[in-house]
Amino acid sequence: MGRTAGRSAGDTRGMVLDAARDLFLRRGMAATLDAIAQHAGVSKGGLIYHFPSKDHLITALVESLLDAFRRAVHEHLDPDDDRPGRLARAYVRACLHVQDPGAVREDTILIAQLITNPAVIDIARSDARRWRDDLTADGLPGRVVSLVMAAADGASMAVLWGGEPSEAEEEE
Repeated sequence: MGRTAGRSAGDTRGMVLDAARDLFLRRGMAATLDAIAQHAGVSKGGLIYHFPSKDHLITALVESLLDAFRRAVHEHLDPDDDRPGRLARAYVRACLHVQDPGAVREDTILIAQLITNPAVIDIARSDARRWRDDLTADGLPGRVVSLVMAAADGASMAVLWGGEPSEAEEEE
């Protein structure tokens, strides 16, 4: 299957990442590159052009999830807030802002599948260190940063057990 006219390399890459997300959710790490290419509607050669191996695809998928969260945090920054801890407050708001509980559950299941890959563990640790550094640089002591991250991350997992926050709780 050749490149589809009108579709950019970024579009193809996005289609492959979407297909990989879907198949890793349904099949776990047993999802093959052949199945992902077929699900994305691209040739296996097209997939491999963008992601030379399954590990590269997994890494890109994890990085896209982490980048999406980072964007969400920055979207929750209050432009009128200039006090220390501004980023931490946005981090908490992003963790508690649940638009689609089903998507949160799927993302959690997906992360649980992907974290079995040692490279993913390294990426996750690096991302956590980056958050700690960013939140500390925003004016909070390290122990407060650790507490905020643990509490916000834990609260965001409440959706797995049916504990979606109410709108009033999100506003507090």
